[in-house]
Amino acid sequence: MTDVLVPPRSELEDKYTWNAPSIYASEEAWEEAFKNILDRLPDLQKYKGRLAEGPKILADALDVQEAIIKEAGKIFVYAGMSHAVEATDQEAAGRYNKVQGMYGKLRAAAAFIDPELLKIGEEKLRVWMVEEPRLAIYEHYFDDLFRKQTHVRSPEVEEILGMLADPFSGVSGSVGMLTNADFQFKPATASDGREVPLSHGTLMKIFAGTDRQARRTAWHNYTDLYLEHKNSLASSLATSIKQNVFLMRVRGYDSTLEASLFDYNVPTEVFHNLIDTFRKNLPTWHRYWKIRRKALGLDELHFYDGWAPLTKEQPVVLYEQAVDWICEGLAPMGEEYVSILRNGCLRDRWVDVFPNKGKRAGAFSHGAPGTYPFIMMSYGDTVFSLSTLAHELGHSMHSYLTWQTQPLVYSDYSLFVAEVASNFHQALVRAYLFDHNPDPTFQLSLIEEAMANYHRYFLIMPTLARFELEMHEAVEHGEGLTADRMIERLADLFGEAYGEEMVFDRQRMGIQWARFGHLYRDYYVYQYATGISGANALANRILSGEYGAVEDYLGFLKAGSSVYPLDVLKMAGVDLTQPDAVEESFAVLSDMVDRLEGLLE
Repeated sequence: MTDVLVPPRSELEDKYTWNAPSIYASEEAWEEAFKNILDRLPDLQKYKGRLAEGPKILADALDVQEAIIKEAGKIFVYAGMSHAVEATDQEAAGRYNKVQGMYGKLRAAAAFIDPELLKIGEEKLRVWMVEEPRLAIYEHYFDDLFRKQTHVRSPEVEEILGMLADPFSGVSGSVGMLTNADFQFKPATASDGREVPLSHGTLMKIFAGTDRQARRTAWHNYTDLYLEHKNSLASSLATSIKQNVFLMRVRGYDSTLEASLFDYNVPTEVFHNLIDTFRKNLPTWHRYWKIRRKALGLDELHFYDGWAPLTKEQPVVLYEQAVDWICEGLAPMGEEYVSILRNGCLRDRWVDVFPNKGKRAGAFSHGAPGTYPFIMMSYGDTVFSLSTLAHELGHSMHSYLTWQTQPLVYSDYSLFVAEVASNFHQALVRAYLFDHNPDPTFQLSLIEEAMANYHRYFLIMPTLARFELEMHEAVEHGEGLTADRMIERLADLFGEAYGEEMVFDRQRMGIQWARFGHLYRDYYVYQYATGISGANALANRILSGEYGAVEDYLGFLKAGSSVYPLDVLKMAGVDLTQPDAVEESFAVLSDMVDRLEGLLE
């Protein structure tokens, strides 16, 4: 077992850290921008109660709001950067807390706009869009607003709801500080007795190692710390769920699921179709675990064996090589697309590449109009890290092209479509590597990476989605949530998902809800599975050379939120209101299992 070294942040080369000075040259410049943004809020408030005076006044108010939101986005991104990579930095934590408060004040200051627009009325606004050209871009925004009309409260209530954004964010923030900054994990123990440093950033690297003793002790030490804090963590998640139920009731929805999906005009049947299709295809997963257990020569397969290598030697993929292969895999997207991506990785420093002490777990893409679409990850010179980089670059290219194309009002995109772009990248790059690296060892590594990705997206996330729905429904019905209830129920659900081939400790498996900050974003996790389904369908169009597929996909990336999620996906060539795309992805998964079985034989 090779020790997993985690250097301090100061030892990393600048070229492998993200380009924070491209937003603000210094922390002092950020402080000045922060002060200025708060000073500008009265400029927006002076329009309160005046929007009905005419189209020019309305357009002026929306212009002021847009300018404030654009600068606030940059302020937020900069504050989040140092907090993400140095969780123990108290000054960084202070800046991050300040911007959360800033957003609450901004939302409260702008809360009057939607209620006043509703009072003006849809018919008059359509006339105003003709009279005032600056309002024309808001057509879809106005349509969506009146679709949601019955769930918009009075200006006074909307202002209060806006002010709640800051205190409501405190729960997830506290959990993040506890698990990312305060948690200090006991080191794992290698088979030769040596200690192996354990952190959020090193856990998966240990899991992907050949030393089963290190994997087992890493898993135990990692989950046991969560179990030590199970009651506090359960109370935090229960509070977050109660907040969701509160907002659902204030806005007059029948359920939290409806409230969450309604925002993006997605029917609840999409959620239930996914869960039903997932449960129907669980035998594919059970077959995979049986093959994996036999390949590893184990009598019992444990959760920590789920990423163990099936070959003695794993390919070493350095960061620059990964960038080259990703660019080659995405060549069908066109020279301009690939050039933007390559420069982002190697010249413009979009990516914070390597692990360091205090860096938060996982990987993400984050930015705002006026910044680069930054990526945080912990690259580890493996096929797995290559795939993670490709995944996050999918998010970043989605953001980049949206920001280049859409006005600020449509410059975001829904969580429902976010995971399409990321998994699309992985599908194209994986197909390229399968075709250009025929070595059986490399092919096995690719299959292992693909199965690990599907494991997360098509087993863990749908299972968490089932858990999330049940916990929300319990609170909606007035039932209490405890740590033990959460642990027992999730252990049951994972038991069904993994089947008899997987052996696990119920307590350690049942506490997994505490590991996923995604659960603090209402009904986020199911969208991983719908996202990978849409990605496979769109990637297959391009890989098969279907006429117009590239242009359709680029149109999807550039649309932002100017079109409803289901509609923009239909325009790109996939219909997620039907279970077909999910079934298609399970067919890809089944084929991958067949290929694995063939290679192992």
